[in-house]
Amino acid sequence: MKASMTTVKIIAALLIVLLFVIIHIVAPDFLPEIIELLSHGDIVETAEYIRSYGSMAVVFSFLLTLFVNALGFPPAIIFSTANTLIFGIFWGITLSVAAETVGVTISFLLLRFFFRDTAEKIISKSKRLSSMDQYSGEKGFIVMLIARMVPYLPSALLNAVGALSSLSLRDYFIASLIGKFPSTGIEAIIGHDAILQEEDPTRIIIVVVFAVILIAWAWYYQKKVHAK
Repeated sequence: MKASMTTVKIIAALLIVLLFVIIHIVAPDFLPEIIELLSHGDIVETAEYIRSYGSMAVVFSFLLTLFVNALGFPPAIIFSTANTLIFGIFWGITLSVAAETVGVTISFLLLRFFFRDTAEKIISKSKRLSSMDQYSGEKGFIVMLIARMVPYLPSALLNAVGALSSLSLRDYFIASLIGKFPSTGIEAIIGHDAILQEEDPTRIIIVVVFAVILIAWAWYYQKKVHAK
């Protein structure tokens, strides 16, 4: 069984590599352009590059934001801010949150598939790690939700922590989807206003109030679902 699972993981890894090879064969300039864009980390340049896709800009931005969040690098604020410059505050944040949530969920699934078995072996050898792992399954939702709400916290770190813990996929997805609204909103609004030299504290206040309401709801959800 162990050997067969190892084989499956190797095949899965090769398929991921093959996907990038196929993309490079079909569109030789695409990956070099993306790598160069990501290496610069320039928000205005990123926005202009996304705009260059015309009517497909929404789809391309969604996929690009998804990919970056699945990868965990560079910081998502570059793309969430770029989206607000292109599509406006509301739709830019909405698009970013949707794409980021799908991206971190893909990262969660891949990390759990490849590394959770190894993590479980290490955890089983330590009582402290075992108790922490049990806690993550019972209280992980509220912890992940609050962590996702914190602006500028590295997404790659949360992806790894969630994947290697006992947190369920359902709780991880819901916590990420809801938690990303305030954090992405704050990051994108600050970036948007800084670039356009605008200032409207009302929007930040609304996002913060919304975050407090979400945390209150999270406590209720945690008690209701995990009390069963």
